[in-house]
Amino acid sequence: MEALVNLILFGLFAFLVVWVYFFLPAGMASRRNRSPVIWVLISLVGRPLLAILLLLALGEDRS
Repeated sequence: MEALVNLILFGLFAFLVVWVYFFLPAGMASRRNRSPVIWVLISLVGRPLLAILLLLALGEDRS
């Protein structure tokens, strides 16, 4: 039973990591008319928090 609980917790943690590294920056970039691929790469090379803060600071692309 303990192994099942550990497996579930690991799965939840893995889902959270994938969401923070891929889906959160991609969604934020898409809403701001910026390239989601570039911003996912920025979050992978740097830190997801850096990509999120940069997207918030840059705002929407009006071009």
